[in-house]
Amino acid sequence: MPLEILLILLILLQYTFIMKHLNVDVGLIGFGTVGSGLAEVLLSQQERLQQRSGLLVRLTKVAARSAKELPARFAGIALTNDATEVINDPDIDIVVELIGGIEPAKTFVLEAIAAGKHVVTANKALLSQEGKEIFAAAAAKGVEVGFEASVGGGIPLIKGLKEGLVANNILSIMGILNGTANYILTRMTDEGSAFADVLKDAQELGFAEADPTYDVEGIDTAHKLAILMTMAYGMNITHKEIVTQGISGIEPIDIDFAREFGCRIKLLAISQNHGEHVEARVHPTMVPNSHLLASISGPYNAVHFSGDMVGNVLFYGQGAGKLPTGSAVAADVMDIARDIAAGSVGRVPSLSYLPEHIQDRGVTPLDQVSCPYYFRITALDKPGVLAAVAEVLSRHSISIESVIQKGREENEPVAIVMQTHTAAESAVSAALAEIDALEAITAPTVKIRMLGEE
Repeated sequence: MPLEILLILLILLQYTFIMKHLNVDVGLIGFGTVGSGLAEVLLSQQERLQQRSGLLVRLTKVAARSAKELPARFAGIALTNDATEVINDPDIDIVVELIGGIEPAKTFVLEAIAAGKHVVTANKALLSQEGKEIFAAAAAKGVEVGFEASVGGGIPLIKGLKEGLVANNILSIMGILNGTANYILTRMTDEGSAFADVLKDAQELGFAEADPTYDVEGIDTAHKLAILMTMAYGMNITHKEIVTQGISGIEPIDIDFAREFGCRIKLLAISQNHGEHVEARVHPTMVPNSHLLASISGPYNAVHFSGDMVGNVLFYGQGAGKLPTGSAVAADVMDIARDIAAGSVGRVPSLSYLPEHIQDRGVTPLDQVSCPYYFRITALDKPGVLAAVAEVLSRHSISIESVIQKGREENEPVAIVMQTHTAAESAVSAALAEIDALEAITAPTVKIRMLGEE
């Protein structure tokens, strides 16, 4: 072959290589709220993204099981009802999974990884349950998995924890991670409304799903806490190992008493790093008004990290929604696109720690957790009842900080409300079992954990 022709071929190959790495093609599986949000972000921000990266990132194919056509503004994007057409397209560099749930999402993600595609997902349920297998498969194949949108919607929590706090030993995680639950508690607090009434309104307004179980019973929050703990501590954990209690049992009377104690009730994800073991729990918590998390209202999310070097850091923003979540997915797409173009895939480990340094660690048993408590004891208004309750608490080394009693109708139940100093969960459980067995007690005692003053 003449030298001139060989040189021309080499130039053409080099040009093709450069152009391929200046153009990054994206395939999308799922075109619901978040999927359409991603398409909107990539389209409307294309010029800005190109100015910031030097890359043309294009959504080229969408797989949507029920869609017959895409909106006119997305002309030029191919539509299919078959997800495997996206996964097996040789021109697609990044596959975005936005269908949610465990299956078929897990199968699609693993098939994309096996095909050598980078993957982006917002699927917190999938990652908190099956993440170990997915991240191991990606590491073995040398591809990246982005999941910024899986926790906190549009808040850059994952990137902040993975990169911004990389020099820190994370001492604690505490946050409001479900906008639906926070919206309901905010309305109950501000309006004095009952849980069921606010939930119905939230469903009508689109803030709550028809089946709100995952949101109001804390399961969604537990999924997200498991992901954050994996990254913060370099540990293997699933949401099933996290003690989880929802907000469906919260009543207006408890919100009123919380106000008297200078608190607001929030559904909190809480983890404390004790070295050999870590706390992992999700439950309603009375948060002092002086704490930053007490002021997070409506559908907003916030997460508070404590690091040994940086101290306290708070991330705040919209935890859900079409465009905020689409923005987070787009951020992952751009990170991976930059790594592809720079030839630096895997520069930042997906889970912050290198795979070989993610280890099993113990989760603190709930009965070993200690914190202040709120009790609402329902008792007949008889002489000696308060003394009997105080005697039980004293025998279990539970110290009372304050007591409120309202109502003085003889032989009628009244609420005796107590705030304790820090006490062990095991002692509290044993004491309340004894108290509820007293003859004058007419209903099970309501217990809500409290957040101590910082």
